[in-house]
Amino acid sequence: MKLKRKRIALLVETSLGSGREILRGIAEFARNHDNWEIFHAARGLVDQVPDWLETWEGDGVIARIQSDNMLQSLKDLNVPVVDVLGVPPHNLPLIRVDDEQISQQIGQHFIDRDFRHFAFYGIEGESWSQRRGEAFRKVSESGESFAWINSLRGISEGDSAHFSKLKQWLLELPKPCAVMVCSDQCGLTLLEACRAAEIIVPEQLAVVGVDNDLALCEISTPNLSSVRGGHRRVGFEAANLLNKIINGEPTPSERILIPPNQIVVRESSDSRSISDPEVRNAIQFIREHLSEPITNEDVAKAVGLSRTRLQVRFRDEVGVSLHAFLAEMRLRRAERLIQSTNLTFADIAERCGFRHHEYLGYILKKARGITPRQLRMQAAPPSHS
Repeated sequence: MKLKRKRIALLVETSLGSGREILRGIAEFARNHDNWEIFHAARGLVDQVPDWLETWEGDGVIARIQSDNMLQSLKDLNVPVVDVLGVPPHNLPLIRVDDEQISQQIGQHFIDRDFRHFAFYGIEGESWSQRRGEAFRKVSESGESFAWINSLRGISEGDSAHFSKLKQWLLELPKPCAVMVCSDQCGLTLLEACRAAEIIVPEQLAVVGVDNDLALCEISTPNLSSVRGGHRRVGFEAANLLNKIINGEPTPSERILIPPNQIVVRESSDSRSISDPEVRNAIQFIREHLSEPITNEDVAKAVGLSRTRLQVRFRDEVGVSLHAFLAEMRLRRAERLIQSTNLTFADIAERCGFRHHEYLGYILKKARGITPRQLRMQAAPPSHS
């Protein structure tokens, strides 16, 4: 017997990585349920309800409900609706990421790296940003200071007045400082302000975003560390819940919170808190010249110290020798490129300062017990991430 097809509308943005991950989770559910017929068009997070929905005859909706107007339009449809954002208050079923756990994970990431000063960059008027900021403030209570600045959605990212204000705020933060940004798109703005203010990231200012939007994280300089928030699982669980409601099962009265996955550590936070300015400059020089055959003497000359004096201060501040740190930095960058790009191993070896790809393979096997090929094969993302 052929099952009646369920007509499902999706009002989920394609402009942000979080929305695209939610759509991937919904698609994963739909692949296993042949009777789902999906209606969706590319949209932004703050776009209005599309005109076609007014005359649409369907069975249910999954939406990122951004405003009261959107909420009322969806209620007027008189079909089951599952919200996957949680901005305006309502009594509809809600599944979203756990903002508090996201902030706790980022806070612990910084605490483990010995930071004592913390700051948050959020978006004014967004409840999810507010939740993340408050939770980050709480997890940072053991530190010596906490600062908070907000942008205004839609205008601040390209607004020169806000950019100047952000740059001044960054300059006034005690250093070294650990900064959480509420989402990856804000991370790009903050890192640009750091460059304009000549603030060294991550030694003076370590930065972590949220959503792990690869296009944004990998185009930023330095590459942005970010939490994989669990949005794909949000999409899968929202589709599963909507399917149950359409089938007549009771609607849950409690919101469902999805915990985050791990932090993807990139260059913007891949450092411990460094107080010694010459050691900070040495680390910055190493990051900027990893593809070159630099030596301890080159680093010492760049920061204006003798090799012996730099080696002593470096070990006192970082806990390992300058030589060991340089080798580890080369290896970490190679690992990131192996896992996140399709570059050949020869290209990666050249970009990371290894003599040839066979030597890279030897060092990786010796240090990590794995070959470059095995590491690349392990990099495929899991389901519901």
